[in-house]
Amino acid sequence: MADTVTSLASHLHEILVAELSSAPVAAAIPGQGAFADIARAFLGAPQGVDVAAGLRDVIARASVLGPDAAWLVAAGHSGLSGLAFKARQTDAMLYHLDQAVTYGFNDCLALHAQPLRAFHQDPRFRASYQRIRITLADLDEITWAHRELVLMSRDASRAAVDNVGRRDTGISALPQAPLPTRVPDTAGVLITRVELSAAQTALQRAAIKAETSRASGNVSLSLVSDDWDYAGARRDAWRADELDTYRQQASAARAFVERPGVSTLVIPCPPLGSLAHPAG
Repeated sequence: MADTVTSLASHLHEILVAELSSAPVAAAIPGQGAFADIARAFLGAPQGVDVAAGLRDVIARASVLGPDAAWLVAAGHSGLSGLAFKARQTDAMLYHLDQAVTYGFNDCLALHAQPLRAFHQDPRFRASYQRIRITLADLDEITWAHRELVLMSRDASRAAVDNVGRRDTGISALPQAPLPTRVPDTAGVLITRVELSAAQTALQRAAIKAETSRASGNVSLSLVSDDWDYAGARRDAWRADELDTYRQQASAARAFVERPGVSTLVIPCPPLGSLAHPAG
């Protein structure tokens, strides 16, 4: 079946989910890597997926689809830039970052993450950054997305703690804020959306995996124990339902809301050093 922008975006989503499942790293990375650390702590070992090869495949296949797929090429390069950053391959990192910007990458907030501040004085990094174009409306959405990743990680951590010792067999999913549906002014925002969606998927899968393991263990214990606390299990289930409802309401309330009258004029990104990344 012939590639489409939609089908390649779905393919990219799964590659990013696989990347988020890789071994932990100490620092955030540009592009998709700005989201990576959040989910890795909750996921197991990667399942033999060659993320770099997958990203190169996305670049090759998107390159022949025309201008509408340019953001997918940018996403592939930003991902490769992140992988090079992890491998401490500075030249490769800066090359792929520059290519990402060429094809429309414009997550200037990601480039303010603490580990990348050391590059702010590098002429090559600065040259790439200064070519980025965005609107204030799109920057609002990108800022919301980065903040949402921080909040999602906190939710996941709290849910994991809340579920320790639960005796019921229910499974609690991890509620997530809805993705924005506004028409972006610049296609680069679509990269941020697919990265956020991948992080949501990765965290959700990790939560379901942990919950399924807990519930299965409780089923086994209840079958072999002569004094299983069924009343306690019911209380735990009621409490879990209350917490699930609260989390669902809280995540729904975090939906992105566009500021009235915010500018949609395409302009350069704010100067390096002027943005505060939500993760520090």
